[in-house]
Amino acid sequence: MSVKHKIKYGVILLTTYIGLAATSGVSHAAKEEFVPLNDAEFEQAKSMYFQRCAGCHGVLRKGATGKSLLPEPDKAANSKGTLKLGTKRLHKIIKLGTEGGMNNFDDIFSDKEIDLLARYIQMEPPKPPEMPLSLMKERHKVYIEPKDYPTKPLHGRNWKNFFVVIERDAGKIAIIDGDKHEIVDHIDTGYAVHVIKATEHHHLEKPVGGVPGRFWYTQGRDGKMTKIDLWQKPGSMLVAETQMAYDARDVAVSGDGKYVIGGAYWPPHFVILDAVTMEPLKVVSTRGINVDGDFVEESRVAAIYTTPHQSSFWVAMKELGQMWQVNYTDLDNLAIKQVNSAKFLHDGFFDPTGRYFQIAANASNKMVIVDSNTGKLEAMIDVDKLPHPGPGANWNDPQCGPVAGTTHLGVGKVTVWGNDPKGHKNNAWKICYEVDTDGAGLFVRTHPTSDYVWADQTKHPEPVIQQSVKVIDKKTRKVAKTIRVTEEEGKAAVHIEFNQDGSEVWVSVWNRKDAKNPSGEIVVYDAKTLEEKKRIKGLTTPTGKFNVYNRTNHVT
Repeated sequence: MSVKHKIKYGVILLTTYIGLAATSGVSHAAKEEFVPLNDAEFEQAKSMYFQRCAGCHGVLRKGATGKSLLPEPDKAANSKGTLKLGTKRLHKIIKLGTEGGMNNFDDIFSDKEIDLLARYIQMEPPKPPEMPLSLMKERHKVYIEPKDYPTKPLHGRNWKNFFVVIERDAGKIAIIDGDKHEIVDHIDTGYAVHVIKATEHHHLEKPVGGVPGRFWYTQGRDGKMTKIDLWQKPGSMLVAETQMAYDARDVAVSGDGKYVIGGAYWPPHFVILDAVTMEPLKVVSTRGINVDGDFVEESRVAAIYTTPHQSSFWVAMKELGQMWQVNYTDLDNLAIKQVNSAKFLHDGFFDPTGRYFQIAANASNKMVIVDSNTGKLEAMIDVDKLPHPGPGANWNDPQCGPVAGTTHLGVGKVTVWGNDPKGHKNNAWKICYEVDTDGAGLFVRTHPTSDYVWADQTKHPEPVIQQSVKVIDKKTRKVAKTIRVTEEEGKAAVHIEFNQDGSEVWVSVWNRKDAKNPSGEIVVYDAKTLEEKKRIKGLTTPTGKFNVYNRTNHVT
């Protein structure tokens, strides 16, 4: 850190802090507890913040799903300012978490590291650099030329029942054989991969470059996007990569298989790449005016999904509160429809017909529904605190007909609404029923052959709750069973996925305490009896799991 940097984040901030304290009634004792970070501490805390905090609170710390973490009060964000809260209070919040959905970090960070974070967020946030197309092209690498791709699988396994599994803190994904419950490969990817997607079966287009589900694309938190070929031999499945941002979240492949799109948190943009070669082709800024009429610099891209019935992507603009429908048929004259909805958009999923996209607007406590056929807002459903469906779940309810559901980051509850305006008009986009759980969760999942809906409770700080999942009976609408997935200290149960035929349910055990140690595992359950069948070990922080057949055939 330069002398100029030290002055900016040390002396000036301390002076600002003292002035703020004098006008806001902060005690003399509170003023003395703030100590600016030195060079090494600042860099360490900045890295920690990026890895664990920026996703919810923003790179510039203006808040979204999480609260604003700017030093000074922000009335618009209903924030008291971190300086007023002080180091001791911030330390306690970071260490123990809250029942409102913030994780406890005492099993990830030491007290010393938590102290660094508490002090870091009382200093002005540094602004990261931009990333031009030219730099992305410099970071584009091809490991296996498309002309050398095999014409049939080289490993003799049922690749359609493979699970592609995120090993978050190892910067890898694992490929697991769903028939044999064996790890096939560990593949180096970007840091903390958030989403993995493949070319899907599309109602209008046949993809170039192979059958749907063969090629998978990962998007890392560090902006690195990789292309995986499931037909290659283990050790050779990574075929290309590109870094398209410094912080990113989602990815999707066009219905014709020509393009892959990556959505960034920083810089605020999305990038369209050649899906075959992974060469970056077009950058589109997402900075703009939000639904309140305010300019937003850190306008992040949350979810991106390919529209099953249209040649377009749905791109969720988190801070803008807008869904953008991006037509990819003409990159030189890109056509974008901007659909106003609500803040802060996060993740979502299509209804069974593929027409309606259902997405959570976290901080607005709403589920937003957009119509892919008309490119317009269909409905907004008032739900509970901070909805978070992940990739979601659709099923049939005996009374309401076709429905969908979400867990919540801020409360232990699964909310279910009708989503069939054609066949069940009176129930469409209205809450059908709700099921209370013991704690806030991240993911809800089911399968057409299953009698149950599964929901995790990962966001609750109590171990006995975050280590258990709820199994809800579709007919009775009640919790049929609470399953304690693990009792090991520092571990949590997260994310649910069914195998190809729906006979098994896979739940991840996330080794929060020692993220560098491959002591995480996946627990396999019988989908009918709900009894444990197998534990697949040797994984590092396994998070999202994506069954090849289910994901490419829109099975939810």
